[in-house]
Amino acid sequence: MVKARRFSELASCTMRRAMARILLPAARFEGRFRVPGDKSVSHRAAILAALAHGPSRITGFSPAADCASTLSVLRALGVPITAVDADGGRDVEIDGRGPESWRSPAAALDCGNSGSTMRMLAGALAGLPIVATLDGDASLRRRPMGRIALPLRAMGATVEIAEDGTPPLRVSGGALRPLRHRPAVPSAQVKTAVLLAGLSAAGETWVEEDAATRDHTERLLPLFGVEVLRAAGAVGVSGPARPVGAKIAIPGDASSAAFLVVAALTRPGSVVRVERVLLNRGRAAFLEVLRRMGGDLSWGVESESPEPVGWIEARGSRLHGIGIEPALIPALIDEIPALCVAAARAVGRTEITGAGELRVKESDRLAAMAEGLSRLGLAVEERPDGLALDGRETLRAAELRAHGDHRIAMALGVAALSADGPCSLDAPECAAVSFPGFFDLLERGARRG
Repeated sequence: MVKARRFSELASCTMRRAMARILLPAARFEGRFRVPGDKSVSHRAAILAALAHGPSRITGFSPAADCASTLSVLRALGVPITAVDADGGRDVEIDGRGPESWRSPAAALDCGNSGSTMRMLAGALAGLPIVATLDGDASLRRRPMGRIALPLRAMGATVEIAEDGTPPLRVSGGALRPLRHRPAVPSAQVKTAVLLAGLSAAGETWVEEDAATRDHTERLLPLFGVEVLRAAGAVGVSGPARPVGAKIAIPGDASSAAFLVVAALTRPGSVVRVERVLLNRGRAAFLEVLRRMGGDLSWGVESESPEPVGWIEARGSRLHGIGIEPALIPALIDEIPALCVAAARAVGRTEITGAGELRVKESDRLAAMAEGLSRLGLAVEERPDGLALDGRETLRAAELRAHGDHRIAMALGVAALSADGPCSLDAPECAAVSFPGFFDLLERGARRG
């Protein structure tokens, strides 16, 4: 029995190693790049187009697995969607017939790994006279949904979740009353869910924020013919509203661009330019943080509506550690893993605080980054709401674990460029959740001569 168990463990270990990707260090990282369409904008554009009356065309739609989940769920609700792979993304046509055309699905709606799909669609479903269960993979089933259930219940929807506040999430929608909601934790997904529910409510629905979160929904609503109400620290809609079809081109994903920028900053002599990328202030805050660290960065906006879009250039730099305070975290929440890699190569100490939300993402990202950076030879102090780490000139070759999390996989892939030998990374394919082809692109930009 013991021998059999040891053989099984050895076979499992061998299989994991066989699936791992070998990551080689690089002298420099350079090139001109386009990143996939922005995930956050793609999710919202698809949902609004599905709620609209009239056809919508979305070009540059994100090819990420998360966004594919949103399209799949909308199809299961009866929304006619055509998606064609195009250069660097997807062209999506949605034949919007209004929310009244949505139907109760025959089975649970599979959101895959996408918390965005589950949370935002729960808001859209809350005002409709249908019943739907939103479910997902093991990772999504661990994420908190009480923050969505609370306001939607207050508006009159029936929302059922597990006793610990996790999925599956069952929504029985219907007539809603307006609400003025202040989320306990700043969240663009909660804000979007409430505003989408507000489109069906009779009256003004408002979301108040202690700290500004991503404003993609507020930017897209007018494009679909819906007026956005604004007041100091609050945003709202007046319902019932009738969105209309629209055309939108999705810019490159800012969070994906962050990994390429950090790859350039952390390797001497590197030069990278990322074209046609989203530069929304709520998403490009990582650029200001990297500049504070001493990063040689420049960027410029080329168009403004409905989102600011432009270019970023980054050059190899001598970085130094800084403090990243709680007030900055809502605008950096997806870029913290990339910033940890910049901190790993910085002179001195970097301290990140107020980032406890990272413990309930696709993985516990604080623990996952602490583990990965420790294996790379860094002294890392893991705290309840953040990390403190001292940078090193050279990182140590190591066996790394992505924990099934796309952002952890990409962060550690960038860190491996600065290692003193080959690293291995288990299950790198999880990067496709947000950035299909990331590791091939990373290899394309690596210079070893």
